[in-house]
Amino acid sequence: MAVPKRKTSKARRDKRRAANIKMTSPNIVECPQCHEPKLQHRVCKKCGFYHGKEVMEVK
Repeated sequence: MAVPKRKTSKARRDKRRAANIKMTSPNIVECPQCHEPKLQHRVCKKCGFYHGKEVMEVK
């Protein structure tokens, strides 16, 4: 069995592990009511609509 000659440093180990954990940007879509950008599957902060229904009142 192969044995490493030197201990792998924490920086080298963490760089290798970080290559598999890539961050993705949030998916931003246009609100069908007010046409403002909003996060998918969330209530619009500008108009308070979600899935064609008003769910919260916006002041």
